[in-house]
This record gives sequence, C-alpha cells and structure tokens, in this order.
Amino acid sequence: MFERILIANRGEIACRVMETARGMGVSCVAVYSDADRDAKHVAMADMAVHIGGSAPSDSYLRGDVILQAALDTGAQAIHPGYGFLSENPDFVDAVEQAGLVFIGPSADAIRAMGLKDAAKALMVEAGVPVVPGYHGSDQDDALLAGEAGKIGYPVLIKAVAGGGGKGMRLVEEADGFQAALDSARSEAQTAFGNRDVLVEKFVSSPRHIEVQVFGDGEQAVHLFERDCSLQRRHQKVIEEAPAPGMTEEMRSAMGEAAVRAAEAIGYKGAGTVEFIVDGSDGLKPDGFFFMEMNTRLQVEHPVTEAITGVDLVEWQLRVAAGEALPCAQEDLSIAGHAFEARLYAEDVPAGFLPATGTLTDLSFAPGTRADAGVRAGDVISPFYDPMIAKVIVHGPTRDVALAKLRAALNGCQVGGTVTNLAFLGALAAHAGFGRGAVDTGLIARDIEALTVVPEIEPRHVALAGMAALDLLEPHGQTGFALWAPLVRSVVLRYGGAEHGVKVRVVGPMRQVWSVGEAEVEAVRQGAAWIIGGQKAATVAAVNGVVTVFERYGLVFDVVDPLDRAAGAVGDGNVIEAPMPGLVRSVDAVVGQAVAKGDRLAVLEAMKMEHALLAARDGVVAEVLAVAGDQVEAGAALVRLEAEEQGVAA
Repeated sequence: MFERILIANRGEIACRVMETARGMGVSCVAVYSDADRDAKHVAMADMAVHIGGSAPSDSYLRGDVILQAALDTGAQAIHPGYGFLSENPDFVDAVEQAGLVFIGPSADAIRAMGLKDAAKALMVEAGVPVVPGYHGSDQDDALLAGEAGKIGYPVLIKAVAGGGGKGMRLVEEADGFQAALDSARSEAQTAFGNRDVLVEKFVSSPRHIEVQVFGDGEQAVHLFERDCSLQRRHQKVIEEAPAPGMTEEMRSAMGEAAVRAAEAIGYKGAGTVEFIVDGSDGLKPDGFFFMEMNTRLQVEHPVTEAITGVDLVEWQLRVAAGEALPCAQEDLSIAGHAFEARLYAEDVPAGFLPATGTLTDLSFAPGTRADAGVRAGDVISPFYDPMIAKVIVHGPTRDVALAKLRAALNGCQVGGTVTNLAFLGALAAHAGFGRGAVDTGLIARDIEALTVVPEIEPRHVALAGMAALDLLEPHGQTGFALWAPLVRSVVLRYGGAEHGVKVRVVGPMRQVWSVGEAEVEAVRQGAAWIIGGQKAATVAAVNGVVTVFERYGLVFDVVDPLDRAAGAVGDGNVIEAPMPGLVRSVDAVVGQAVAKGDRLAVLEAMKMEHALLAARDGVVAEVLAVAGDQVEAGAALVRLEAEEQGVAA
C-alpha cells in the first residue's frame, strides 16, 4: 500500500478521498488555489501545496505544477477525484512517466471513452446496445441537419467530449436545429475545447440508469445500478440505488453489458457505464442503450457504497497499489435502498442561478451522511461548482429511505446564501417520485410546483423580527416609556414582499408582535421561545439577513429605509451581471430593437453559460461590455433606452 498520495482536486471529493486514505494509514497531500487557501480539504490534509491562482486554468488544471508538487512532497501516487484532470489522458501519461501511480484507469482507456462518437463505435463492436444516431466525423451543418431528419425528431445534439449536460441541446422540430447546433457548439468549445457534436434519437420517457463497474485491468465486476433520472438541464439532482422497478432479468443484462464495456478497454479502477432507458412501457432487457462511460469515480458513488457495503475509494487505492479485485461478482449483493441529494448554492426561482456567499451556518440532521467540502464560515466561490454538500441516506426499503431523505433535508440548516434546499424537499415529497414513476422530464414538467417559494406564517415573521432587533435573549430592561410599553418596528422582505412589523416588549419573558392584521405573542419558557403557540425554530442573523431554519430555510432581508429610498430612483433599464464571471458574448447592438426575453449577452460563471435576457421590450441605448471582459457581480452590461412616461391630457 502507498505511504503517501496527493489528491489533485478540491472540495467535497478531496475530503472524501482523504477520509478513506487516512483511515487506511495513508498520508495525504492537498493542493490549493488562492481562493482555497483556507478551505476544508487543506485543513484536513497532512501536507498542502499552493499551486496558483483562483481560476481552474491557473491552478487545478495545471498538471505540470501538480505533478511537481507530488514529487516534492514524496507522494507515490496521485488520486484525481472527479472533474479537472481526472479524465485527461495526457496527465495520466505524465504521472506514469514521472514514476508515480495514477489512481485510476490507463490513458488508453480514457482515450477510448473520451469521445462519445468513438466510444459508441467501440461499444457496437463489444456487443453493447447503442442509441440510433449519427456519430461521424463530418461536422458539416447541412449533413448534421439531414442526419437529424433521417433519425426523426425529437433529437439530442451532444458534444462528443465532456459531460455534465454541457454542449447538449434537445431539438423538437427541424426549424430549431441550426440555432441549437450553434449554441451546443459554442458551449462545447468553451467547456472542452472541442466543438464537434453527435446527433441521437431522443428516447421517449427516458430514464437515466447507470451501472457502477470496477476493474483490475483484465477483469471487471459491476456493483449494480443507480437511477439518475431526476435531472434539470441534463444535470443530476437526486440519485438512488437500486433503480425503482428494476427486474432481475434487466439488472443482469445491464450489468453484463457494462462489464463487457469495461473489459473491452482493459479498464482499471472505478468507472460508470451510463445508459439511457426507454421507460415508456416498464423496464425491459431490450430497452436500454449505451450513452457514455465516465472513466472516474462519480459524484453519486455514495449510494452504491450504501447498498453494497463497499468503500469504492478503498478499492481504488488497493487496485492501484497492485492488488487484485477485492471480490468476485457472486460475492456482491444489494442491501436496502439509498438516496443522494445534491445541495447547491443556487437561486432556484431565478432559474437555478448559481450563487455565492459566506456560509454563516451549516449543519445536518443527526444520522445523515453528508459529504461536504465546506464548513460554516467558508466562502462559496464564483470560480468553482457551487455544491455545498451531498446528503445521503440509506434504509431497508425505498419507502423508508425516502422518508429518511425527507427528514434529512428538513434537518439541514444552511445560512449565508440561497440554496436549492426547498426544491430538493419538494422533489422528495413529489407524489410521482414517491411511487418510483421517474423519468428525465419529471422536473421540467412540474417545475412550477417544485419551485414555489415556501409560504410563511406570522410566527415566522415575528421570529425574524426578534432576530433583527436583537430580542432573542431576555433583557433585564423591558423598555417602558412612562405608562406604556415601548413599541419598536422593523421592515422585513421575504419573496419580494415587504412586511412592516411592530413589537411591544412587555417584559423580559413576553413580547407581543403585530404582523399585518395578526397579533402574535412570544413567551419565553425555559431556554426556548414559544411564538404563536409553537416552539420557535433556530434562527441566525448576519449582515442584515435573517434565516429562520424551518421549511428548508426562510430567508428574510432586513430593509434599511435609506437603501430602499435610494433604490427607488433606479429606472430598471440596466442589464447587470448576476455574479462575477467572464462575458462570453454580447448580442446587443446600440440602436437595436429588442423584445422581452431576447438574449442580450452570455456570461460564463461557475462552469456554466448563463444567457442574460431583456426584461422588457425596448431599444438598446448602450453596450457597456465586450466579449472577454471579466466582470464583477452587479456590473452593468447593457442599458436600454428609458421608457417614455405618459403625459396627462
């Protein structure tokens, strides 16, 4: 076994690898960028090496610098985690040429599966079923459009390189093909440096089911399947294992196909073979098709660990150190059911816009496995994926596991940034999901119901007011003004609506709040407040933001009257950058007439492209940025001409 390894990654996966490695007696070296100087994975490591600037291209993608850090610290092997250099065959070659071990597959195996078109051709040779489509090298626009017509709409345009939904577009009709092709190519070029695409038939009622495989370079086993059908924009949200409705016949067929795929390329280490499954008429052994193989550990690997009892990182280290597969296929079995929910810093009502901020609070329900790369006090950086944690639960049955997931999400406490926690809670409570009736279109179909802002009650507003006015702790001074209790007031904003509330502090143990037309009494009983007849939730107040930790986190802004007055003079004509990022393109031209919803610019931030749209009809007055500009949050990019005001007769 290795004495010391370097983890060429950051955040949650770096922490995850360290936990297993250190449990095996292996010393760990972390690498970090400027933005990650005080990060959790740095604090956990035995040694840490600074590798450059905050942007991934200046740090975590600098293979030569990372390799030198491994050599300088005496590491014998490098674990790539996932993302960054994990599927870069040139990096694997460099690691091995330096006399170190790459904890993962060979460079040849990565190359074989790195391009979706070549991988599909290889799978056909190996007898693995593939989706009908065009996977050729001729990228002529007219040819691709013609092939789409032959396949039959709807079709998917997919980048041949990479994954994560980037460079992927669904085209419903021929009229939309060219625009979707241009958009997919642009995003693929940005994300992967390769603009080539393939075109595939879009499967009706598709389910995304993947099989975990593990090989030693010659033989492979599978560790059963995961269902990853709950997706938005082709990115996974909640994963589970095993797949609901799976039959033993189909499980065997998919597992054998995945093993054939792994053995066809002499796969070594942990990998995932992803299939698209036609779920329109139940799961059938002839209804699944190869999509791609991820030649690395997957984000959702914990659900496989939960149902098999296998530590996949331990297996990675053992096989990379020269050991044979830890067990045979017949030794593996499924126990119970598991779910994983991805908790992100993102503004769901604003279209799942990634968010930044300092985490003032972060805690999880007792008994929950939470794989997190951040702690309370850490900053969600604009430079990396905004994942906060993966919330994982396991139970003897799917129903029990789902109940535990709901409880775990309800018990999460996150403060300091907006999150998708309420959205995850709505998904976990979705009736169709509860029945196991899942497909990749579920979220899109029910998006309005899933993104409703949680309702608040007067007691929530009163509690937020107590925190805003620093009235949570009983004070000796009750604030009497002659013969009447002193009345204080505060304005709180929730979900775009303002709530002006008042309080009479009757004594250190009693307060009476006026919330609209409702009157709410707060009474101190022991160490807790009883508000409106119910025990008060935990609450946090930092920098004018109050979070009530109930209903997945109710966030109130304390309104400063001066700020509100200043904001009232704004004309609403300026399109601003919602977060720090790179201006990828500017579509607006001075003098151009635009309609509400027209794309004016594209901002690249947090590993994704975000289209900035016109909020109303109008005429472009100024273009204040150009492609290539690095801008801060709130930077003005485009200004529309002011709307003419009506004149009274």
